[in-house]
Formats: sequence, C-alpha cells, structure tokens
Amino acid sequence: MASDKSTESNHTAKTRACSTLLLLLLVQTIGFGQTTRKYFVLLRDKANTPYSLQRPEQFLSQRAILRRQKQNISIKERDLPVNPAYVAQLQQAGAKIWFPSRWFNAVMVEATETVITSVLQLPFVKGIEFGRSLSNFRIGADNQINTSNQVSKFGKVEALSYGTSQAQITQIGVDRMHELGYHGEGMLIGVLDAGFQNADRVNFLSQLFAENRVLATYDFVKKETSVYEDDAHGLSCLSAIAATSDNQLYGTAYKASFILLRTEDAASESKIEEANWVFGAEYADSVGVDVVSSSLGYTTFDNPATNYTYQDMDGKTALCSRAAQIATETGMVVIVAAGNDGSNSWRYLSAPSDASSVLAIGAVTQTGQQASFSSFGPSADGRVKPDLAARGQGTTVGYPFNSISSGNGTSYATPLVAGLAAGFWQAHPHLTASQVTESLRRSGHQYDRPDDRLGYGIPNFERASTAAEVFKQLLVYPNPFSEAEPLAIQWAELEPNATLSATLVDLMGRTVWQNTYTGMSSFRLPNLNLSAGLYFMTLVSGDKKRTTKVIKQ
Repeated sequence: MASDKSTESNHTAKTRACSTLLLLLLVQTIGFGQTTRKYFVLLRDKANTPYSLQRPEQFLSQRAILRRQKQNISIKERDLPVNPAYVAQLQQAGAKIWFPSRWFNAVMVEATETVITSVLQLPFVKGIEFGRSLSNFRIGADNQINTSNQVSKFGKVEALSYGTSQAQITQIGVDRMHELGYHGEGMLIGVLDAGFQNADRVNFLSQLFAENRVLATYDFVKKETSVYEDDAHGLSCLSAIAATSDNQLYGTAYKASFILLRTEDAASESKIEEANWVFGAEYADSVGVDVVSSSLGYTTFDNPATNYTYQDMDGKTALCSRAAQIATETGMVVIVAAGNDGSNSWRYLSAPSDASSVLAIGAVTQTGQQASFSSFGPSADGRVKPDLAARGQGTTVGYPFNSISSGNGTSYATPLVAGLAAGFWQAHPHLTASQVTESLRRSGHQYDRPDDRLGYGIPNFERASTAAEVFKQLLVYPNPFSEAEPLAIQWAELEPNATLSATLVDLMGRTVWQNTYTGMSSFRLPNLNLSAGLYFMTLVSGDKKRTTKVIKQ
C-alpha cells in the first residue's frame, strides 16, 4: 500500500498502464465457491449521459465551479460523471459497484471471474486497467495504533522527547506568513491518507472541530463516512497543518478548513489503493478543495508481479500519477510526498509524486540537509524531482492518544508545505493554482541550481511572494515546455474584458497555431504534437503587442 510513511518505509507500488482503465483492489471472498476480486473497468464513452457541461451544478459544487471560473479553466467531458445507465447494466450483470471515476470513465467493481467475463462482453466496456484485478490480497483488519515504537509500512515512529514546532515553521517562513495574518482562513485543504485515528478527540485538534472546520470525511477503503478509527498516519500529517497547542505544536495553516479522506489501507499494499486515490482526488475536486495534501506513494506491492520499475516513474504510467496530473488541471494545488526510500535499493521517488505538475516534497533535517531516507529524483523522463523539501527528520507532530513528539518521513514534510501553499494562496488570491505551484518552486533556496536530492530546495513564504510579482507582468512558462508540461501564458496587465490574440509560428515563419480569447488574461497551449525546436509566440491586445521566444523540448 502506499503512503509516504513515517520513517524509511517502502511505499508503494507501481503501475504499468498497458491496457485501459481499471484498478485493482483485493481479494474479498466468495460467491458460490468463486473468489471475488476488484477490477477497474474502463468504459468506451459517455454517450447519452443525462449530465451536461452546461449544467455543471449537477456534478460539481458551487465552490468547485467557482474555482475553475476564477482560473479560466473550462469544464470538460472528462468531468462528466459515468453514465448511470452503464453502471446499472454492470450491476445487472452481477458486479458489485464500488465507485465510479469521472476522469477515467471507469467503475471499480467487485466480481467473480465468471461475472467479469460477462462484463467484458458488454458493448460499452473497453477493458480493465492493467488487464487484471487490482489485487489478490484481502483487506487487512483495522489497525489499532500505539505510538510507542510503532512499526508499519509507513516506517518506525520514534517517541522522542518533548519538542517544539518553531524550527519547522521558521524554516519555510511560515512564521512571517502568520505574522501577516495568513493562517489558512477560507482555504479548503483535502488530506488523502490511511486514516485519522482519534482526530476528533485529541486536544491539539480540538479547535479545528469546535469551529466545525472539518467539512466532510469519507473512507474509500471501507465505503463509509467515518475516518477516525483506522490508521493514525493521517492524524499526524493533519496535525502538521491544523494543530493548535500552545508551546508545543502549531500547524502551518491552522485556521483552514479540511476534507479528510481515507484512501490507503495500511495493512496491505496493492493497486486498489491507487484506484482509491483516484476516487479521493475526484471527490476533493467536486467539493471545491483548493490544496491537496497526500503523504502516500506507490512503487512496490504485496504482489511483486505488479511492481513498478524506475522507468515507470514518468508521470504517465501509474494510475494515481495520471489522476494527480488531472487534479492539477482542475485548478487544485497538489502536494505529494516524494517517498522514504533514499537509503534503500529503490532510492527513487514514488507515484504520484512523479506527475509533472504536482509538488513532490522531499525531507530535510533541522539544518536543511537532505534526510538520509528522503527519496531521490529525477523523474524517469528527466524532470526535476523532488520539487521542494521541508522538515521531515525530527518533525514535531501529534499522535492519537494526545501525545506530541517527533517523527520522520517525507510524510510530515508534505503537510508542512501544503499549509504554506494554503496560506500563500490566501495572501495572493489572484494567482491560479499553477502560478501558486510555480511561485513556490521559484522560492526554493536553490532554485537556480536544482538537484536530484532536494529539487529546487526549501521554499519560503516571502521569497514566494516576491516570485509571484512576475505574474503581474507577462509570464511565459515553463520555457522550455513539453507535452507533459505545456506552455502557459499569463498577461496580467490586460483589462478584464480585453480581447487577446495569440499566434505561434515556427522558424520558417509558418503559423502552427492561433487563437483569440475574450476576457481571459491567461491560457495554456493545447497539445499540438510540435517538433522540438524554437518557436515565436506573438500576443496582441489592442495597442499592446509582445513577441517572445519559446522552446519545445
């Protein structure tokens, strides 16, 4: 299973997308002598759907719609729910329905081999993800967590001496953010993890619950709403953002609101958890989450035949990585743990931190050195990873029986940065999610010399605020660009209802793309399958004209 665990732990898994859609869960048992398994069934289309792009309120909350509108993000066919008529036919064929996926036009079902054979004959079924069940392992029993020397797939949690959160806060400049009055008010953070044991009972989160700032919860492992009786890993991660305990621990965005989602089964490691991550990310999108914090990662599984290789860490192979990329394209800032395998034979990052537009977070010590367990980059296709790093060794976090002590893992560095992102976006509400992500990257202490250990380095609130000034001008990024990281244009000096004409020409002066936008000061270049090389982008709005060189990798 996957999770950025707490000390050097082998997260999880690898995903080879050979076939089409569907994921694996685990073996649950029996139906007339046949074992039932979970499958991620891919559908061919969304034909005759009762849902409409013109009526997004049918499937997205008002907050989610406004988040897109603010960032000039259109609602696409992939946002439409799965056709309910198809779901009904899957059920009639004998499959038990677990969850549908809008983005992948898929349904996770539980079925016997006989039933899944029938399902695959249905005319609207395209296939199953990976061409097999998500897992052949049963779901483990509930974990009752004891914080003293707990060992799990997340790693060993050391119950160290009483400490303070001052160092981890000041290391990324959140103390200054708080001084300026930004504590996450009005921001919505979605936390995807393995469970939040006793989160509703511990003293250091009492303010969060007293103010009713946990807006929703859901357990995608058990298909229920409660998330407070399972693994404690998510509780510790949540505490790094949300805790308020005088002289002990303050989270980086302790006045934000939260959605708590359990997608990980700490007792096993299978691709079902990647499917759960998809469902969790789609849920977060639909309710209007601004920032996703996920301390989960997948490289190897209980079934070695399903393991990933380093070559699979390209941001396009693992199911959860593909989902994470889509999540960023809906206007959410997605922050994911890079992994804790830096000292292991698998020393590289894990999925979904390999997705191009997410912020993959490594771990540093109090002095800013790479923690020995923090996973290395780059991505398999050579992109800078991790993106940033924060305190992950000796991090002050809370535990389920009211204790506050130290823990290790990129799991804990990740929520620190998630809270920074929320407060930073609160301070700069005119920015888009991609601009928030880019500003935080540019705030890294080694932005001009990134490496495969810490990426762009340790972020900082004030440096990010300085970096964000560029978005008030003409910004063309990333440059060079690629299919994985398409070119984005932001021309902030335009009037609100101005018309913007954009033209892209090659070195021979031939126009390869052009478009006109009204009332939009930003846009993203579509996938044009351009050859690598130099191009010229010309932008015209009224009497304003800019031409800039851009490079396709």
